[in-house]
Amino acid sequence: MASATVLKLRRLWLQVHKWIGLLLAVLIIPISVTGSALVWHDGLDLMLNPERNVSAAPALAPSAYAEKARSAMQPGERVHSIRMPEGGEGAVLVAAARPPVEGERRPVRTNIWLHPTTGEVLDVAGSNEGAVRVLHVLHGSLMIPGTGRQIVGWVGVFMLISCLTGIWLWWPVTGSVKRGLRWKRQPSFNANLHHQMGFWVLIPLAMLSSTGVWISFPQAFGRFEASAPKAPSAPQRPAQPLVETWLTPDRALAAAQPGATGPLVSITWPTERSSDWAVAFERDGGTAEVKVDDTNGEVTPARPPQPETTARTMRRWHDGTGMGFVWQLIIFIGGIIPAVLSVTGILMWWRARQWRRRTKRRPALAAAE
Repeated sequence: MASATVLKLRRLWLQVHKWIGLLLAVLIIPISVTGSALVWHDGLDLMLNPERNVSAAPALAPSAYAEKARSAMQPGERVHSIRMPEGGEGAVLVAAARPPVEGERRPVRTNIWLHPTTGEVLDVAGSNEGAVRVLHVLHGSLMIPGTGRQIVGWVGVFMLISCLTGIWLWWPVTGSVKRGLRWKRQPSFNANLHHQMGFWVLIPLAMLSSTGVWISFPQAFGRFEASAPKAPSAPQRPAQPLVETWLTPDRALAAAQPGATGPLVSITWPTERSSDWAVAFERDGGTAEVKVDDTNGEVTPARPPQPETTARTMRRWHDGTGMGFVWQLIIFIGGIIPAVLSVTGILMWWRARQWRRRTKRRPALAAAE
């Protein structure tokens, strides 16, 4: 028999678990579903924008892509960078910097997708536009400016608490653990589904919740880094790429080529604050960036690979970047199931509420008879 103390704790954790689910369901569901979708953000983006989906390798010089992109740019826009397709095939992406807007903290760029062999413009869109971008903003900040990221972080804290209270409630009061793994623990389908899915998703969901909290509160967890991040300074006007450069992108690439560690990833233009071209090449564990000074052609070799920061590790665990298909599938399922748990939890609460109402009516009906 379970002790009275254990039963009291169980009732307490049930209330905590229940009200977290009921009060935060409206936030948990969109955060979870969008997180699952974003695991496959590249494929989702191509599916929603089929005009960008081409199977060919880049065949033109960087300067040719820049010139082709200028035909689709608006007055005042400047080429910011050229990014080659991942995997060697696909559209070439040219980002153009828009004229600065007063008080703008994050620059909005115009993205121009080009055919890799002809340079034909395939699509043009702002960096803050499109369904996938909406999913990113909804997942990261619930589309609430300023405080949205912190709200998402606190939802992660409560989801972690829900995981801990949930495993307590799943654990059988009597009998072995095998009893908890039985399907028909309750007469309700929703309750059985809730118990089983909650148990099997516990570890992935706890990981997603804790890493999400870390991402949402980088300053709070900065003390765990070898070098803590600096406090954010006052926003500056985004640096604009130079209109005229001494080097062409082709010459900058040629100067950086001796330091290449793999295929070309991107070329970024010098700006009003930095005279360097940044030429990035593939390298195990990330990219290697070779800098070429536009004023004198001086080359700064790429820095040796640096140990991955804890913040970067947390983000990769959270979104599955570079973690392989199995991990990404676990994250995908770990995002879908919380939405199912929220729905089944609400249905369980509503059914229990209806049952209590019927129970209270019975004495009154019996007295009336």
